[in-house]
This record gives sequence, structure tokens and C-alpha cells, in this order.
Amino acid sequence: MTPVIILGPTAAGKTRLAIELAKGLNGEIISADSMQVYRGMDIGTAKPTMEERQGIPHHLIDIKNPDEEWTVSDFVRETQISKSKIQNQSKIPIIVGGTGLYLWSLLEGFAFPISPADKELRARLELEPVSALGARLSAIDPAAASKIHPNDKKRIIRALEVYELTGKPISKLQESRQPNTDSRAQEYNLIGINLPREELYQRINQRVDNMIAKGLIEEVKGLLAQGYSKELNSFQALGYKEVVEYLDGKWSKELMIEELKKRTRNFARRQMTWFRRFKDAQWFSPEEALSALTR
Repeated sequence: MTPVIILGPTAAGKTRLAIELAKGLNGEIISADSMQVYRGMDIGTAKPTMEERQGIPHHLIDIKNPDEEWTVSDFVRETQISKSKIQNQSKIPIIVGGTGLYLWSLLEGFAFPISPADKELRARLELEPVSALGARLSAIDPAAASKIHPNDKKRIIRALEVYELTGKPISKLQESRQPNTDSRAQEYNLIGINLPREELYQRINQRVDNMIAKGLIEEVKGLLAQGYSKELNSFQALGYKEVVEYLDGKWSKELMIEELKKRTRNFARRQMTWFRRFKDAQWFSPEEALSALTR
């Protein structure tokens, strides 16, 4: 059977579907989540527990420490290695995740538009003085800042936009771009998972509440206690950044939770902007997808 890619926004049910599919098809799962690679970052990344994995092998989970680099090119290389190993065992690779940049790079090569435009984000950044924007860019991506005139607000905003949408400095993404290759989309069965907006947002809100109840705040405290810096790229992920701001006294616990819910809903919207680029994807609800793939 053709290898499967399951994509969709956060909290849509991708992980559960992938595990059920792997059980039915004799498959193994490859994570396409940019944060689940990090050891110790479990609750905030919605990493499936060993019990939830039900004995299904998972690849590209818990392979890096939070202070180690993990790039889109690392993902593509390691996914191709894992895919070959799984197929050599006469099993079906099932690639699952919500990091659109990773999946696009796997299918189309690295000559991609680094990220789609986000008009809402750009409008918000436009309200800030160019000096403040330049200072922020210098902090997160000094290489890009050094190449942009301090008064070139448009390019500064674009660099900040890319960082917020992908979690990666634009200078690093530009370095990794390579000439486009033939699309590999035909080598995969692309399954998109989505839900009506209100249902998805309800799931997101419930997921955040569950993460707090399971100990997300304690997880972040533990990582900081191990000596990991809150300035690491891994700590800019949803959930971790907000908890750090709460621990720093910026927000009350209640405000932090509401802000995390709002940011996660916005993140899901940006994910769907990415996924609309995948023209070969067939879209289903989680229940419909399982039926369509196993019948």
C-alpha cells in the first residue's frame, strides 16, 4: 500500500487516527511535529504516551534535547531514512503531523515559499515603530537583521512574520533552500483531517485545560530547573512560551490559560493556510478518514 501522510490542524484527531490506521494496516508512525522531537517536552506538545501508542512504533519522537537544533532539512532526511526502514519490513509508513513547512519540504523539496503571508499578523506588526521591530529581529535573527536596512520596515516585518509562523529564523530557512525537485506527492496518500471551526475550537480549549490539569506548568518548571534557557527556540513553542511568561509574572494563571487558548486557535488557522497548498490532499473528518482508508 502507498505510504500515508495525515495532516491537519492541532487537536483535530490526527494522532488517534494514525494509531488506529497503523493497527489496521500493519504500519509504523513517523512524526511530522517540529516539537515532539524534544525529550521532556511532552504535555505541551500533546505527545502520545506509551500507553496511547498501543505498541505502534513511533519515529522522530524524543530524539533531541531541548537545546539541540532540529531543522526542516533534518526532518526530511530522517523521514526518508525511517520510511525506507519501515518499507523494508513490509510495513506501511504513516507520516502524521501539523507542521506544514516540514510536509511541504518533504513533498516539494526546499524551493518553497518560506511561509504564506498572514495579513492579520502583518497589520499588527505595522502598528509598531520600526525601531522596536528592528530590535526584536536583531534578538531573534541577527543574521537577517544585519542584511536589512534599519528603516526597511516591510522586509523587517516579513522576517518577523516568517519567524512567528514557522518558529525558524528566515536566515536559516534561506540557507536550507535548494533547487526545486519533482513533487513527491504522488508517492503518498495525502489525507487531510479537519472539523467544523466551532468544534475544532472547542477541542482546542479542552486540550489546553487538559494540559494544565496534567501538569504543563510543572513540566516547564522542571525543564527550567534542569538548566534549559527560556530563550531557546524550543521554548518559543505554544504552551511553553505562555507558561514562561506566567512564571515570569507577566500574566495571572487564568489570563495565561485564556491567552494560550487564543494563540492555539490562531495557530490552527495558520496551519490551515499552509494545508490549503496541498492540492492532492483529500479532506475528511477523523471518522470518515479511518473508514475511507481501511475499507
